[in-house]
Amino acid sequence: MVVQQHGRPARRAAAAVAVAGIVAGATGCGGGAEAGDRSADPARTVRLAADRLVREGSSQARTSMEMASGGTRVTIRGVGLYDYRRGLGELKVQLPQDAAGAEEHRPITELLAPGALYMKNRGAGVPADKWVRVDTASLTDGNLVTGGATDPLAAAELLRGAREVTYVGESDVAGVPTRHYKGDIDLGAAAKAASEGNRGALAAAAKGFARSGVPFDVYLDDEGLIRKVRHRFSFTAGQRKNGTTAVSSTTLLYGFGKPANVELPDKKDIFAGKVAEK
Repeated sequence: MVVQQHGRPARRAAAAVAVAGIVAGATGCGGGAEAGDRSADPARTVRLAADRLVREGSSQARTSMEMASGGTRVTIRGVGLYDYRRGLGELKVQLPQDAAGAEEHRPITELLAPGALYMKNRGAGVPADKWVRVDTASLTDGNLVTGGATDPLAAAELLRGAREVTYVGESDVAGVPTRHYKGDIDLGAAAKAASEGNRGALAAAAKGFARSGVPFDVYLDDEGLIRKVRHRFSFTAGQRKNGTTAVSSTTLLYGFGKPANVELPDKKDIFAGKVAEK
């Protein structure tokens, strides 16, 4: 696929992760009481967070991805819902003003599925009624950054590789009392412990980032549910000459249990051509 890039080099480099990437392309081992036990081992508590989400079933989500490169910061925001049992989600992702050289951008609709990312309103070369499909295991970051939003279930499954976890203290997230934990994620360990749907993508990420460790902060409520999780990724794009790009990805979860009716597009609605430059 051909990627369009506009604007100053620094802005283009920072925005390319989402703009170019968008083109390019468990069981119940921890019960609710244990998940909410303040005396439990911090690392074990954090590693069980993904299982707790699956048991809960669904939620609404807000995402924020901030990229810093060459002194320029770009933030991409998303909002949607997720079905953790099916591994399906839908987000409306809004590119920042001027991220692709224009003042206004229609939100990109993203459907998140095991092993795949579907996008609509991508732009140049794609008919308005068609979807672009990307195999997440083929992306060097496993789509943790590429789409401009980290898949909420993948964000939780990253925590399966949590190490050196410490309990920071109590904190309030959108009016909900939570416990704040921080630590580092071993991407290789997270990939091995992930569900089948995320294993390939996380294995790709373990090979694609500049460092295998990913610092994180996570906020769990009294039921062990993730209310907020932030990951800080670092990578070097091969085509760039000005060093490493730092990405901070934040996911907020709320509205647990609300229906999340996500349907994937029919095969006939998937664009089979090449995404061209304008």
